[in-house]
Amino acid sequence: MREREFWELLEEVFGRGYGRSLARDQRLDRLGGVSAAQALERGEEPRVVWNVLCDHMDVPDFRRWGRDHAAPPMPARFDEK
Repeated sequence: MREREFWELLEEVFGRGYGRSLARDQRLDRLGGVSAAQALERGEEPRVVWNVLCDHMDVPDFRRWGRDHAAPPMPARFDEK
């Protein structure tokens, strides 16, 4: 997953305004207490950030990938906590 795809899915699943607000303001414990936007800025894999955000917001798997997106493979370093 590229960062561009992260932002596209964010808007599709949560809506433009709410999604951008979530990415900026929602602190994610599994990413060290930073926001999704901060995690991306520090170089975290976009797919990891997306899954952590969706888990945090209780987004079910069938909704997480939008209409036209295929779930990309998880990076090997993703640590399920």
